[in-house]
Amino acid sequence: MKKALLVVNPSAGGEQAQEYRKAALEKLESYFDEVEVKETEKGGDARDFAKAATQDKIDSVFVMGGDGTVNEGISGLAEQDYRPKFGFFPLGTVNDLARALNMPIDPQEAIDALDFEQTKDLDIGKINDHYFMNVVAIGSIPEAVRDVSVEEKTKFGKLAYLISGVKKIAQNETYQFDLQVDDETIAVESTTLLIGLTNSIGGHENILPEAEVNDGLLHLIYLKDSNVFESLKALPSLAQGVSDSDANLGYRTFTKARIALKDDQELGTNVDGDQGPNLPIDISILPSHLKVYSGK
Repeated sequence: MKKALLVVNPSAGGEQAQEYRKAALEKLESYFDEVEVKETEKGGDARDFAKAATQDKIDSVFVMGGDGTVNEGISGLAEQDYRPKFGFFPLGTVNDLARALNMPIDPQEAIDALDFEQTKDLDIGKINDHYFMNVVAIGSIPEAVRDVSVEEKTKFGKLAYLISGVKKIAQNETYQFDLQVDDETIAVESTTLLIGLTNSIGGHENILPEAEVNDGLLHLIYLKDSNVFESLKALPSLAQGVSDSDANLGYRTFTKARIALKDDQELGTNVDGDQGPNLPIDISILPSHLKVYSGK
């Protein structure tokens, strides 16, 4: 008997979740013998529900919500001995993983497009004892993301992050990073480091054009900017897509790294749009770790 779990974040997407919950349930019931529905009430619920499903050895876990809810669902499955197949219905502002998988961003279209016979291997990133599916941002960008209000996200959508990021970079607070990347030591002065898993970062699908959801690699970008002029020169290069280092940006792929500051400055991270751990951090990749429903 095939059983699935549907985890719904009722406050996601401006509370659109209830509107699409019925359609998603009907879709799942057309294939699975039994579908259990659970609603989140607080942060961490989706992770805990997904983790419990690994103990019950059910066939598939689906989540309905924004990037944070999707991250929690994946985190609950990561590194468990038994991992159900994973699916999701995007209700977020950015929906990076949906974009990377070429899934429809519209929730109803995503429900209609779900093909139970179509799955892909999905790499998962690990940061200390936590997990990520899209990006770890360090420096000015995570601070900018943290400063974006719910009202700004509602008004401007994913552009709210770009607007806030430009304002923050213009302040030009640089950091002295010490990177141990695979077997190499790198000293970097920069306002911003990005470690991506997929081609889509902040809803912009061409920033890492060569990144694939299952290439087994983490992709590091850093701005070569010690002043505002250099920061502003780097932004167009970033927007055009990064596949190699140039005068404005550094780029390389890796599988594991330790990132620290050279001095005693305190600096946090942003992990898939939410606050992450402070530096120093250890980052690695879990290649082809989950089977994810990727749609038609």
